[in-house]
Amino acid sequence: MGFFISTSIIGGVVVGLWLDSKFNTEPLLVIIGLLLGIAVAVYGVYEMLLPLLQRKRDNGDG
Repeated sequence: MGFFISTSIIGGVVVGLWLDSKFNTEPLLVIIGLLLGIAVAVYGVYEMLLPLLQRKRDNGDG
């Protein structure tokens, strides 16, 4: 899970840096890439944890 979070955030920043160098829009696209990376990480972690939470609720442990 940690690998997914770090890859999402770093990937967004790297793509933002690359696009900023192409379009000369510093730091706008880096910030957008960072925010998109965080959003992808949050959604991905939610999707990873959802089956565990449902299984816990189905077992009556919740």
